Amino acid sequence: MRVKKRRKSIRYRGSQTAKRGKKKKTRGSGNQGGVGMAGTGKRADQKKTLVIKLTGGNNYFGKDKAQRRKVSPKLDSINVSEIVSKMPNKEGIINLTGYKILGDGEIKGKLKIKASAASASALEKIKKSGSEIILETNNKETEEKS
Repeated sequence: MRVKKRRKSIRYRGSQTAKRGKKKKTRGSGNQGGVGMAGTGKRADQKKTLVIKLTGGNNYFGKDKAQRRKVSPKLDSINVSEIVSKMPNKEGIINLTGYKILGDGEIKGKLKIKASAASASALEKIKKSGSEIILETNNKETEEKS
């Protein structure tokens, strides 16, 4: 009586055909898809882990419209009260490009602020205080003076 059965994968390792039938069909690397990134197409399940590791995610497969769409970068927001508290006695232009100014709080004193965007309430409060704001849109600077 045999206790341990020999695995079939071991039997096929040394054989020339390795359970594929003919030698000619699988002789070169054409049947395997080559080496490296070759043969990593839609149905290459055996190489998916390699592709995901090398490319850093699943962006490799397919042409997704979301990847081609240009999305404007999200702006950080800052309140008017934060500007006053962080930079109380700042002279010259306060550069806040990449920020959207929100109208929470009050401005005391005159400031010159350069920002990417501002809410309507922030513009109103800046005008009331006698301050000045310069808004940037698509590399064209538009000035709104109060």
